[in-house]
Amino acid sequence: MAATRAYLDYNASAPLLAEARAAMIAALDAANPSSVHTEGRSARRLIEDARRDVARLVNAKPEHVIFTSGATEAASTLLTPDWQMGRGAIRMSHLYVSEADHPCLLGGGRFAAQQVTRIGVDGNGIADLEALTKALAAHDKAEGLALVAIHAANNETGVIQPVGRIAEIVKAAGGVIVVDAVQAAGRIPIDMSAGYADYLILSSHKIGGPKGVGAIVAAADLMMPKPLINGGGQEKGHRAGTENLPGIAGFGAAARAALAGLSEIDAVARRRNEVEAIIREIVPDAEIFGAAAPRLANTTFFAIAGIKAETAQIAFDLAGVALSAGSACSSGKVGPSHVLKAMGHGDSLGALRVSIGRATGAEEIEAFRTALAGIVARRADKERAA
Repeated sequence: MAATRAYLDYNASAPLLAEARAAMIAALDAANPSSVHTEGRSARRLIEDARRDVARLVNAKPEHVIFTSGATEAASTLLTPDWQMGRGAIRMSHLYVSEADHPCLLGGGRFAAQQVTRIGVDGNGIADLEALTKALAAHDKAEGLALVAIHAANNETGVIQPVGRIAEIVKAAGGVIVVDAVQAAGRIPIDMSAGYADYLILSSHKIGGPKGVGAIVAAADLMMPKPLINGGGQEKGHRAGTENLPGIAGFGAAARAALAGLSEIDAVARRRNEVEAIIREIVPDAEIFGAAAPRLANTTFFAIAGIKAETAQIAFDLAGVALSAGSACSSGKVGPSHVLKAMGHGDSLGALRVSIGRATGAEEIEAFRTALAGIVARRADKERAA
């Protein structure tokens, strides 16, 4: 067992930043932010400061940020047939998602199964834009609007979707687009003011903030989904319940750090390239998925021929290296990757995901090299024994 451990699983959850921890501690004793007395108004300022910081991360207006308990709640709120514009009701009659989307989108939210269409992806995991265009052209507008939900960057492969082009297709068809920016925020620039999306989904703990807090960010506030949680009218009535003040404060601090950290993306990419050079050196027959497409600078998703991903993950863990065999969103369960299946790798033994961050150092990369070399050496020993 390694004396020290290397954490290479940022896409599952980035380590809590010191500034986020400090902001959370400072907010622990704050009053109820809905109270009108001095203490309540001080607590409200903490929330509004965080709202501004989250808005700046994606170049949106602070008043268009709605805090939630996380990205899954945000998705469940947005993926609904029932919307409102003022006091008027608007119906979304059908939801379109990609086969490689995160389960919180694939699940369809509050849409019935027959109201959801899945759009295929190519071998790199890029959504089939022609299929999407055809599906939207066939959409029956008399029944209601088309709602399209798509991830900006895949949580397993890191492949970046052409969101700008997808948004153009959706708008031309008169639809509405929701973008899951959970993995993209803080790793690529996002500009809501440039027609990037109608609605964004964000998660605090993916950018170094605390778990249990996320956000919906709207391009405008004219049309909003019917609330998922009703009650006291917090978040302008869009999400009831006393706000998670320490979590929101930590989220705001993490958003500030993530925005500043965009200048360090090239350095992260160099570390990622080191990881991939090690893989190709030690395992020449390894496959790196999505390598031919634009990807996040921090993510590598690869398979070692003849070794199951979960077996290799356990071996890495025993060697002191924390990484994932695909997504970490299924309560710790390891199984076939629906992303790989969508990309045409239905018989794959699975893949391993290395995801790093700005704090990842040379020691952690070297620990990965040592662990990988040991795994491959044991594979060679077994092959010789057979």
